[in-house]
Amino acid sequence: MSLPRVAAAVSSAILRFMAFVFLRWIPGHHMPHIVATSLVVYLSSLFCLSADKSTAGREDTKGRRHDPEPVKGDGLLKTLLTGLPSARFPVASRFTILVNVVLTLFSLDLLLRGVVLYSGEDLSFSRIGYVSPTTANLLVREPDPAQLPLVVFYQQAEQPDPSRWIEEGIIYSLDNSTDFTTTVTLKNLRPDSRYRYSLSNNGTGSFTTAPLPGTKSANRLSFLTSSCMKPNFPYNPRSHPLRFPGLETMTRTINKLPSSLRPAFMLFLGDFIYIDVPHRFGSSASHYRSEYRRVYSSPSWSLPPDNPAINLPWLHTLDDHEIANDWSKGNLTPPYPAAADPFIHYHVSVNPPIPATPFAARENTTYFSFIHGPASFFLLDTRTYRSAPAHANSSILGSAQLHSLLAYLARPEPAEVRWKIISSSVPFTKNWHVGTTDTWGGFLAERRAVFDAMWHAERHLGVRVVLLSGDRHEFAATRFPDPALGLTSDDVRPNSPGEGLHEFSVGPLSMFYLPVRTYHQTDAEDVAIKYVPDGNVKYGLIDIEVRDERVDSATGKSVVVPSSVLTYSLYVEDEVVWRYSLSAPLPGHEGAVAAATSFKHPRLPPGRVVDDRRVDGWDATVKVWIGQVEESAREVFRRVVGVAEGVLDSVSKVERVD
Repeated sequence: MSLPRVAAAVSSAILRFMAFVFLRWIPGHHMPHIVATSLVVYLSSLFCLSADKSTAGREDTKGRRHDPEPVKGDGLLKTLLTGLPSARFPVASRFTILVNVVLTLFSLDLLLRGVVLYSGEDLSFSRIGYVSPTTANLLVREPDPAQLPLVVFYQQAEQPDPSRWIEEGIIYSLDNSTDFTTTVTLKNLRPDSRYRYSLSNNGTGSFTTAPLPGTKSANRLSFLTSSCMKPNFPYNPRSHPLRFPGLETMTRTINKLPSSLRPAFMLFLGDFIYIDVPHRFGSSASHYRSEYRRVYSSPSWSLPPDNPAINLPWLHTLDDHEIANDWSKGNLTPPYPAAADPFIHYHVSVNPPIPATPFAARENTTYFSFIHGPASFFLLDTRTYRSAPAHANSSILGSAQLHSLLAYLARPEPAEVRWKIISSSVPFTKNWHVGTTDTWGGFLAERRAVFDAMWHAERHLGVRVVLLSGDRHEFAATRFPDPALGLTSDDVRPNSPGEGLHEFSVGPLSMFYLPVRTYHQTDAEDVAIKYVPDGNVKYGLIDIEVRDERVDSATGKSVVVPSSVLTYSLYVEDEVVWRYSLSAPLPGHEGAVAAATSFKHPRLPPGRVVDDRRVDGWDATVKVWIGQVEESAREVFRRVVGVAEGVLDSVSKVERVD
């Protein structure tokens, strides 16, 4: 086979494989360049083949004859699969060339269409952020000066009367310093009530206030959690370039839930934008702002029309792709200041209040705390203050945030609050064995200090601690048993429910997932409960309610314990595939658990699997093995690079001495 035919076949295979990976699997930033380069090589090779064919049978100036290379076995299937043209099948030849051209255009479309056609500069929108029993934070963006001054109204949804609109305030000016955004706090609201708001630019929306602490309705809470979203992925050429299929799926799902399970808010745990995937077009504040505007310009926020996603309060934490991949360089090193600018304007401005004891200047604090019904929340920022991982003194929280978290964990909660829920953009568990140092696995000393405070809170404060995280584009449930409880090997078996702190890590809401398995238990500290890696759309619904919980006793009989029960439901697409339950006995009933059962924990019964529709098969073992091979290869590569850097450093020192 001639060199042009080899080049055409190889470049065609690379183009098709990389285009498939880029469009349907992982939108890596190198792939569009590889696809485009492969197309250039492919077309150049076809041109050479055509030129050879046109000179076949002719004599050159020296009298030498050019005969065509005999090609055998140029069947229809070979032509379609390899991209090599065939004189016997001209239509198929043209079609296979067209396939490669179209795949390249699709790749460029995914890369460029949203960026080129949708800057979002004229975006006018509003959304609700944090909602308390008597207030609601409203974010407004209006770049059109003709719409100013902008008047904000609200009224109870149960009393739709044009004469009952209450004027909250007037926005006289908006400018580029905040990307034409501002925050309005709606005040003097009634607890546990549904409201509508209206703007003089025809913007509208609705929300429900939180229940008043101590009331019956404060015993119930439902909310959503997820992370990671990128528009139009997996790629659909007929789709709007800013469409989020996962956002629409989630919205349709929650609209089908009974009213008691309708979520009060979405706890979104990072990677709301992907500034560097598939390509970073810049690192200025304007580039970061444009990414936020494109996300909020998505038509998915208003679909379906019944209770759209934009009406759900969203609370946000920050992660790396909102700055730069695996960011660990603090809040002063570029591009962090540029990345923080729109995050503050679009998210921090309407997030919950900062902790009562932040141990830092309030204007420099990007971690938050609030109480909603039966749960108290602490939203960590695990990006802004972290140092380089995998050192003895590495910190993922920074000193001020760490002390604020420890103070929060040591603080007793009101009697009706039975849960302390800690959110982190990256997982607490070290059971993920690729990119481990980017998670709490790279900050194990600080993790242990935090876990000690959490275990102490569970033992002495009558609350249960639950950890929520994202980042990994997979789901995993992990428990961290208290070492003070005298555990046996049966208590820490892999893939088993039981006692300990519980973490639920989920994502993506609308993005790629990893086809290989990278999560598995390696020691007794992090006990695997459930692992569900597959699915481009994954989110968790957390529901907390008060009910009588039957607890199995040591005698074999069940004991009824009035409890606050948390149920975690994992959704993949629009289907519940796994449910898990945790319970915290109500005040005065903790002794019933300790007296009637043989649990290691004197206050809290173990968690239990309620429903499991994702049972691992033989393929899971193979994919785990592939993940372990990849993990070993990465470790070898890191060590080789480390040795090479050491050699180069030694050589440079010798040269400086010479």
